Parts: sequence; structure tokens; C-alpha cells
Amino acid sequence: MLESIDTSMIDWSRAQFALTAMYHWLFVPLTLGLAVIMGLMETLYVISGNEYWKRTAKFWMKLFGINFAVGVATGLILEFQFGTNWSNYSWFVGDIFGAPLAIEGIVAFFMEATFVAVMFFGWNKVSKKFHLASTWLTGLGATFSAWWILVANSWMQYPVGMAFNPDTVRNEMVDFWAVAFSPVAVTKFFHTVLSSWMLGAVFVIGVSAWFLLRKREKEFAVGSMKIAAMVGLFASLVTAFTGDKSAYQVAQCQPMKLAAMEALYDGGTNEALTVVGDIKIPKMLSYLATHDFEGYVPGINNILLGGYILPDGTEALPALEKMKNGKKAIAALADYREAKQAGNQAEMNAARETIEENMPYFGYGYIDDPNSLVPNVWLSFWAFRVMVGLGMYFIVFFALILFLARKRKLSEFNWLHYIALISIPLAYLASQAGWIVAEVGRQPWTIQDLLPVNAAISRLETGSVVTTFFIFLILFTVLLIAEIGIMLKAIQKGPEEKA
Repeated sequence: MLESIDTSMIDWSRAQFALTAMYHWLFVPLTLGLAVIMGLMETLYVISGNEYWKRTAKFWMKLFGINFAVGVATGLILEFQFGTNWSNYSWFVGDIFGAPLAIEGIVAFFMEATFVAVMFFGWNKVSKKFHLASTWLTGLGATFSAWWILVANSWMQYPVGMAFNPDTVRNEMVDFWAVAFSPVAVTKFFHTVLSSWMLGAVFVIGVSAWFLLRKREKEFAVGSMKIAAMVGLFASLVTAFTGDKSAYQVAQCQPMKLAAMEALYDGGTNEALTVVGDIKIPKMLSYLATHDFEGYVPGINNILLGGYILPDGTEALPALEKMKNGKKAIAALADYREAKQAGNQAEMNAARETIEENMPYFGYGYIDDPNSLVPNVWLSFWAFRVMVGLGMYFIVFFALILFLARKRKLSEFNWLHYIALISIPLAYLASQAGWIVAEVGRQPWTIQDLLPVNAAISRLETGSVVTTFFIFLILFTVLLIAEIGIMLKAIQKGPEEKA
């Protein structure tokens, strides 16, 4: 079957999905970040009764609405691609992967859709407290939506709570709670959502800085910057903490990803963390990966050759041995189906035993070259450094904003306002880099160790995938340009006139 699939079609399908995901992620983090900031502003309005905070909240709410609408459109296209371009994947794990997405679609999306209407059109039509509740519930719905999507993604990185059924040739969920609350999912949720709060905070600070540069709306701009900087500093510190936890989990569950992130070909104990070039922090990689400064960290070559001791005390198998075991599992599955057709229970039991014994290596049976198990090292290495470097920069950035706010000097320094404006694209760069690390580092797997991309694909004509790729590229670009244009007009207009 795989021999009949054009490899260029696989590449184009991957490119199409990556294109959609990256465009979609331009809108999601701003939605999550603005939801918290405008919620806090409206809370201050309800508590204080000060119309200034109502006016401020309504301005950021307008930008939230523009961004939210475009994000929904790209998200729907992204989910459809699982069925169109990745039908083998959808069949193989649809019982598991589909559950979080179904919950996200049924509960979270309808929750957002219900309360967003009250949030936008309910001013002066419902009570202050009910409107405030609607604002927070809209943000909670978006966050709840992110939870289930990240649960689905985390399961692809760390598949748990399932059992393979040879009768249906599907992995079926046996423990919903193991899937929904796996440690990888919990860490990824906090890391991703809190980093989105950071992006939202940078966006608010940058736009507010534009008003200060134009000598407009000083009170509005300074107040917005204070709220955003508090949210941003909290979020950046928690993101750094969850990033450390995530690195440890990657080392335990996806050592090849960690090796690619560090461009580490030959590992060992007391491994240093590379900053850039020859600048290294002694023993830090060992600590991040094992929480022991003298811990062993395997490199790319070590993982391919095996022979080192895994965290559970067993010996790592060579890639060639894993590939051999994977082919055993695939062959045993064919034997099982043949024996079932013939009604031979003894042969079915024997085949099933072989499948269960080798199922952890099932995906390796579709790998022909051990070198294809190595993700793009250059891209993983630099994306990780961009993410971490900018994350550290934003901690300093938010702290500086709060320091100057305390000194009542936020409106005095034009150089800071220009830095704030430049920081908006930097925040998006950091956000995209994080997803590049997560997804490029996972290659060649759609599901870690269970299903590589070449076995997950739909059998399509390459030309149709190429055509839809460019259609989506044009469509998403037009949507992005339109959103930016509408947002710029809303920003230039500024907050509504005071009553």
C-alpha cells in the first residue's frame, strides 16, 4: 500500500496542514490573551463603577471580536483536513483523537458562541454582573476549547489510555481520564495558554505604546499597559516554569526530539546546555533532562544505535531492532485477519500474542531507513533558541513596564514605546517557534512510535493537494490582510468617545 503513495504527496499534505496550523495559531493566542485582559478591565469597571474601565474594556473587546471571527474560520478548515488528507490516521485512532475534538466542538464552541453574543451586544441590555459573567465565560470557553485541542495534540506526542483492537485495526480508548489528564497534556495546556497570555499582553502594550507615540489617549494607554504587564509578567514566569517541566517530559517520552533541539549527536553524562555556538552552560542539559546534573542524556546516534539504559531501567533497543519488531507486529496483524477469516482460533491467539508483544514498535514497521527517524535538527535547534531567548526577553520587558508604571514614567520614554511596538511581531515569532519545536521535533511521527506520517496519509492525487495548498495560502493571506486592515482602522479610531 505505502509503495503506491507518492512521497511528494506526503510532503504536500504535510505542508498544507502546517500552513493551516500556523495561520490558525496567529489568531488563537491573541484570542486567549485578550480574553483575560479585557475580563480584568471589565471586572475593575463593575467593582469601581468607573466608566473609564468600561470604555477601555470595550476597545480591547472590539479587537478581540475581529480576531476571534477569523480564528474560528481557520480552525474549522484545520479539523476538516484530518478527514480529507489524513484518513488513515483518522481511522487508526479516531476513537481516541475524535473524543477531545468532539467535546471541544460541542461544549466549548457553543459556550463561546452563546456568551460572545451577550458580551458584544449586551451592554446596557443586561445587568453589569451578567455582562461581566458573559465576558469571562467567553474567555473560559476559548480556554476550554484550547484544553481539548491540546489534549488531542498531547496524546499524539504521548499516547496513553488505549488498546489496539486487531478486529477493527483501530486503537480504542480504554481510559478517558488517562487521555484527558495525562501529565503531558496538563503541562502543554499551561505552557501554551500562559504563553498566549504573554502574546496578548505584548499586543496590548504595543498598541497602547502607539497611542502614547501619537500623544493620544494617555490615561487609556497607561492603564492598559499596567494591566497587560501584570498579566504578562505572571504568565511569562509560569511559562518558564512549565517549559522546564515540558523539557523533562520530552526527555522521558521523546528523547529524539530533545536531541534534535540540542543538536546533540553523541550524548553522555554531565551534558552541557548549548546556548549558541560554543557558549554552553555546564551540566545544565543533564539537569533539564533528568533533574540530575550528572544524568545521562542520549544523543541522536545513541538513540539510533541503542544500548544505553532507559529511565525505567531497561536497555534501549537499536532503531533497526525496533523496525524489525514493528514489521513483526504488522505481519502478525495480517496473520490474525487471515486466521479469523478461516476461523482458526489457535492461530488467531498466537498472532494476537505477537501483536501485543510488538505493538509498542508498530509504527517502526513502516520505517525503511533509520535516518528518517531523525527530525530536522537545524530547524528544531534554532526554533527552540528563538522561543527560549524571546521568553527570557519578555520577562525583562514586562518587569520594566511595571517598574516604570510604579515610577509614573510610562508615558515619558519614546524609545520604550518603539520597543513595545517591535515586540508585537517578536511575540508572534516566539509563539510560532514553540509550535515548530513541538511538531517538527516529533517527526516522522503523527503518533509517537505508533504511526508515521507515511502510513497516516490519505491516498490522494498530488495535484489536488498542491492546488488546495495554494488556494488555502491565498485565502488565509487575504483573511490575514483583511484582519490586519480592520484592526488598524479600529486602533486608529481609538476608544469610543467619552459619554
